[in-house]
Amino acid sequence: MHAVATAATSVPSDEFFLARQPILGRDQKLVAFELLFRAAPEHEDAQLTDYAAATAAVISHASQLGMKQVVGEQVAFVNVDEVVLMSDFVRFLPPDKVILEILETVQATPAVLARVRELKELGFKFALDDVIGHSEHVSKLMSLVDVIKVDLQGVSLDELAELTRTLRGPNQKLLAEKVETVEEFELCLELGFEYFQGYYFARPAILSGKKISPSEMVLLRLLDLINSNADNEAIEAAVKRDTLLSLNLLRLVNSHLTGTGAGHIESVAEALARLGRSQLQRWLQILLYSGPDGHVELNSPLLQMATTRGRLLELMTLTLRPGDIEGANNAFTIGIMSLMDALFAVPMHEILERVEVSREVRAALLERTGDYGAMLQVAEELEGKQSTRALSQALGRLGLSAKQLREIELAAFDWVRELSGTEVR
Repeated sequence: MHAVATAATSVPSDEFFLARQPILGRDQKLVAFELLFRAAPEHEDAQLTDYAAATAAVISHASQLGMKQVVGEQVAFVNVDEVVLMSDFVRFLPPDKVILEILETVQATPAVLARVRELKELGFKFALDDVIGHSEHVSKLMSLVDVIKVDLQGVSLDELAELTRTLRGPNQKLLAEKVETVEEFELCLELGFEYFQGYYFARPAILSGKKISPSEMVLLRLLDLINSNADNEAIEAAVKRDTLLSLNLLRLVNSHLTGTGAGHIESVAEALARLGRSQLQRWLQILLYSGPDGHVELNSPLLQMATTRGRLLELMTLTLRPGDIEGANNAFTIGIMSLMDALFAVPMHEILERVEVSREVRAALLERTGDYGAMLQVAEELEGKQSTRALSQALGRLGLSAKQLREIELAAFDWVRELSGTEVR
């Protein structure tokens, strides 16, 4: 432990970013997040030369915050190198909430194998990271790990079936990482992979001639009415015109009010009066992510990502401009709309033709310009992309520190976790 604790001083504890990458099951529901911790650019060399230092700082923060605040009900995959694996520091992590991901740089020495067995006795689970072939190193660790992560970018699709066959074991589950397209996901699904990591589900697969469905059009029309300051009667009439929408709006609102002491809302008019326009707009935006039957699956990765982005942008706005409620509402709208091209499989500019939005909102969504555009870039980088320099530059444009951003991020995670607890069925 001494080596890790000493090394941790080389990266200031507040100079790192926390990123989360979703891990999905075969049903496309969230099962876990991989936690990624990256040093700010001015400290990148320290992080790269002493990975243990950064990981030690991370584990310290995560254990202080409580892993539930960071990943909710899901499990966290946390990268460990040999120094961290062999240290006492790793035991600060809760075994029931984490899977220790053994980096490909770790050699399967007798000491490492013994340490993995020891930690397994304490209840820890393990994943093997970035597997691209069946090496001696992989063979020695295979029987000890619970998850084997196959890096799709390091294996040709022709070789993938054979590699999958040789890696499959009775006690190991296979995870496909860096899944970038729906075609890659479908191939891995067919090959029997249990878990999937990558942004294939959030990629806008634009389909030629794709039409927005009638129910989606109703919601977009309602959002347009709110944005253009239509009167309450027009909004109420538009909601009532669609019985399923009325029902699901009331279900969603009432499920969220459960346990707050607020009375049950019985009518659309009451929902409008009680919620106010900005809150109604928020629920309608969430309802856009519902299934064909109007069911809102708040644990869907796309909706989780969209609501996290919305809340991140909202909180960044309120941090930079305290009291700017209108600006905060715009920021939430940008965050949640930023994935609608993936949701509808139509280009973003076509969606914006159907909803009246301000010039600032349009510029952020189409060009990533202005303050809102910088905020959206920050949110996208926090989803696990590699460029800490781009993240730092966007923060610099906004005047936010890494520490402020982490506090905002944890508050956003909390809000989305509470929202997910009010799932509508």
